[in-house]
Amino acid sequence: MHLSRTPVLAAAAASLVVLSAAAATASPADAPGQGKDGHYRFAVIGDVPYGDAQVAAFPRWVDQINATPGLSFTVHVGDIKNGSSTCTNEYFGMIRTQFDRFTMPLVYTPGDNEWTDCHRTNNGAYNPLERLSAIRSTFFDRPGHTLGADLTVASQASAGFPENVAFRRQGVDLATLHVVGSNDGLLPWPELGFTSPTPEQVAEERSRMDNAVAQVRSAFAGARQRHDRAVALFLQADMFDPTYDVTWADNSAFEPLVRELVAQSDAFDGEVYLFNGDSHVYNSDKPLAAGSKWLSFYGVHGSADNLTRVTVDGSSNNKDFLEVTVNRPGAEHVLSWQRIPYAS
Repeated sequence: MHLSRTPVLAAAAASLVVLSAAAATASPADAPGQGKDGHYRFAVIGDVPYGDAQVAAFPRWVDQINATPGLSFTVHVGDIKNGSSTCTNEYFGMIRTQFDRFTMPLVYTPGDNEWTDCHRTNNGAYNPLERLSAIRSTFFDRPGHTLGADLTVASQASAGFPENVAFRRQGVDLATLHVVGSNDGLLPWPELGFTSPTPEQVAEERSRMDNAVAQVRSAFAGARQRHDRAVALFLQADMFDPTYDVTWADNSAFEPLVRELVAQSDAFDGEVYLFNGDSHVYNSDKPLAAGSKWLSFYGVHGSADNLTRVTVDGSSNNKDFLEVTVNRPGAEHVLSWQRIPYAS
């Protein structure tokens, strides 16, 4: 859902390591495969599959990603269904079966369509918090491990957020943040009789946002300590949707994260990348650079000129996946990417 309307093979997996306290104190030489002279690629997808036709095509798309040479892992940035279909356990189980078909590690961060928006009548009029529990039990039943090929990752499971994971490879720190559209899940649930956010809804969002902010701090702290080249963050919400006027609604739920992104990016000498879905149209920009309208919109001081945001194609634009290359030192940028069309 748009923000404006309120988700390798064993050898490659073995070369990835958990972002942990031990790793934070180790030098690249102490952690094999974690030096800064690497070159590898990974895929990013999101807002897929949407509707019956994409559900039918999704196994072929998984097969194509699996068959793409040299991919180390795939990240799904949320929304495993469209916003007008039911949020059933059977559907979740079907998607889990397809996720398990990835022959490389699959990292998945939830979107709003699979839980926060499930209060809608055409979604089944579920309690979204109950659907969140179902998502966690279906997709995060092995905290600290990816879907697809098994990769051990650092997880916030002990805090109740197994979906927030982090790992590091060759000077790049990667982390997922469970932050979703629909104003991070704070839109009311009128179908359930509520015209404003419930106390339980507010408490859940605040806790989830607090842990997302903690995840950001942890990723940057480790990257600074190791003098890493880049931090890459993945979430569903498009907090900077370029297709909408920034005066339309209250986005206060995202302010803590935007504030932290600016502070941490400004204190980091490397490059920062933020991958998201939600708005469905490929885009690459610098939403927190000096002079950006989003800084004043969120009431944030300072800027993050080193942060690049990338939105992946989704919904009816699901005609490709994003192939991201981690370049060797000396390249103009740490990451580069291209859209790879799905075969017909």
